[in-house]
Amino acid sequence: MSDFTPKERHISLCPCKSKKSYQDCCLSFHQGKKKPQTAEQLMRSRYSAFFFRLAEYLYETHHPDTREKNLLQELERTIHHTDWKFLTVVSTSKGGEDDKRGKVEFIAKYYWDGQEQEIHEHSRFKRFKGAWKYLDDRG
Repeated sequence: MSDFTPKERHISLCPCKSKKSYQDCCLSFHQGKKKPQTAEQLMRSRYSAFFFRLAEYLYETHHPDTREKNLLQELERTIHHTDWKFLTVVSTSKGGEDDKRGKVEFIAKYYWDGQEQEIHEHSRFKRFKGAWKYLDDRG
């Protein structure tokens, strides 16, 4: 991923709805300078990656046990059809700094080819080589 990010993006509120600036929230994850310390941080950073269309980050943060071989190509093919609008974290279970697994329930609103949609997901996360990864939506 390029290190070039418009300054306005750095200082604007992060799309993950953390109430922090993008610079103080998900940017360092997206640039590979830091790793999320909790499952919720990873989920929020993945939402922001969808928002900014960062297919490589989404691919890299998907657990290898459940990552389809053509995931990156599929993301690159479809990611521009979606405009993400709002995220609400409903609940978390485990997924802390000392946990190996965690769950995050969230609701995300978006537009797919101009049609308003909503996803309500119970995501599961699991560490891989010490880093949090998205496992699946079967939580």
